[in-house]
Amino acid sequence: MDVDNPGMEIILNGLANIQRFIGEVSMGEGSLIASAPILLLAASVVIILGVLGEAFFKKTGIPDIAFLMILGVMIGPVIGIVQPAAVIEIVPYFAALALIIIMFDGGYNLKIGQILKTAHFSVILVILGFAAAVGTVSVFAHYGLGWEWLDSILLGTIVGGSSSIIVFGLVRKLRISEKAKSMLSFESALTDILSTIVAFILFEAVLTGSFSIDLLGETLGRAIAVGLILGFGVGIPWMFIISKLSNAQHNYMLTLGVLFLLFFLANSFGESGALTALVFGLMLGNKKYLLKKLRIKLPEHTIDNSLHSQVTFIVRAFFFVFVGLLASFGQIEYVIFGIVAAVAIYIGRIIITHTALVRGFSKLDKKVTSVMIPRGLAAAVLATIPLTMGLQNGEAYPQIIFFIILSSVIITTIGLGSAKKIEPPEGSGGFVTETKDK
Repeated sequence: MDVDNPGMEIILNGLANIQRFIGEVSMGEGSLIASAPILLLAASVVIILGVLGEAFFKKTGIPDIAFLMILGVMIGPVIGIVQPAAVIEIVPYFAALALIIIMFDGGYNLKIGQILKTAHFSVILVILGFAAAVGTVSVFAHYGLGWEWLDSILLGTIVGGSSSIIVFGLVRKLRISEKAKSMLSFESALTDILSTIVAFILFEAVLTGSFSIDLLGETLGRAIAVGLILGFGVGIPWMFIISKLSNAQHNYMLTLGVLFLLFFLANSFGESGALTALVFGLMLGNKKYLLKKLRIKLPEHTIDNSLHSQVTFIVRAFFFVFVGLLASFGQIEYVIFGIVAAVAIYIGRIIITHTALVRGFSKLDKKVTSVMIPRGLAAAVLATIPLTMGLQNGEAYPQIIFFIILSSVIITTIGLGSAKKIEPPEGSGGFVTETKDK
């Protein structure tokens, strides 16, 4: 930015005065987080905008994601209610909470019957989409930024998959076919898990300067085995236990307690906890289907959907603001790179969609699939790790990845806004599905 420009100088001085005021009313000089009243004021704004954003989405079909992320930018880098150093400290804790809650919610709302019908499409999208995104971003980083190939591939891996948190929240409210909803949800869950596992292997490879395909296969296989064993091994027995506790006052909170325990066990055995939470939610959400297949009768019992939806809403709203807090506006070339990379990922997604979904999907299904490229939680969390590990270009990852996340979310938002003009295959009635809590 041209700081010698008089207009820019006025803006910078104004922001400095706002940050100084926040500092004066905070807990003291040097505090990384503002005082409780101001922090609660910010929280109230997030919740109110989150509710209004959902209503806006139902009315127009345009997601509220970008608005919440920009609010995070205002709260963090611009006004200074939360300092960047504090955000880095919060990342592991908030990321873990958001990951397990949203993955559990995604699994709970997936239908096994639909997954079995669309699994091959999901796997095709995962393989082609992940490879295309990693390849594109890696080439851009190597030739555009002058990075080494291993560092470039690591950057591409971090943003290689769509965000399950965002996709799960969007597809539930879109009037696309059930198989398209299942396909996109399952794909995003798989790419989140794949990106996380491969990225951690590459972190070690960058540190040591060597990469092993055998290590990749072994780590990936162990993570999948742990996730499936814990998810199924606890999920199925818990269906029986929760049926006996149908009259318990806090049975939903008890389920959350078991979910947190599963996350701890998954991490202890080398799995991020994402697949475990997904499978555990899948078991509870498909209880009737599974019991029918097993020919077992149990008392009817479902999770308290009203409480579960409120918890999921709070975590989801604060997650997008949290991503905005990670924003950094250091170098203009990183901003440009992030935007260009997101556009390239979108172009690749269009090609892959029209190649893979050749039959059985409506025009609306294909349009929504082609714009469903939002990057989110996994990318945001992984972006901070190179800095904490002291990797080369470590400070560049959060800056670049934030703008890839923001740009991809904006592309998805605009794309879904244009998709609402396409008539749903079920008939007229609009683009957004009206959902009712049970």
